[in-house]
Amino acid sequence: MSLLSAKQDEEVMAEINITPFTDVLLVLLIIFMILAALVTPPGFEKELPNNNNSQPQTQKQHNDIEIDVNNKGVIFVDGTKTDQTGIYNVMLTERAKKGNRHVSIIADAKAPYGVIIRILDAAKIAGLEDVGFVTS
Repeated sequence: MSLLSAKQDEEVMAEINITPFTDVLLVLLIIFMILAALVTPPGFEKELPNNNNSQPQTQKQHNDIEIDVNNKGVIFVDGTKTDQTGIYNVMLTERAKKGNRHVSIIADAKAPYGVIIRILDAAKIAGLEDVGFVTS
């Protein structure tokens, strides 16, 4: 038996050892993950237009749904005041009245971001896909 095991030790190993290769790939993966975290900006930066300008809007069409949001988070849909929970019903009734029209959101730069998200969510639930922000 000792002759057979000594003969096997002298033979060239024909198998590939992938352990060092795997270690190098894992180290590279960790380096790329750290670099990606350093390069990406921290969070979403919102920049809404300032609604303090009193310029006339020439592009507004009569059948569009216009939503105004002031800096305190008060919502006006086509001039009618509503709150965050009532925006869902208002958007559904506006879609029933006017059909699938463009929704224009005119928000103050200091408007709460959660209110804007609620408006976008209400438009999506109502089936209004054409939503845009009006800038000055």
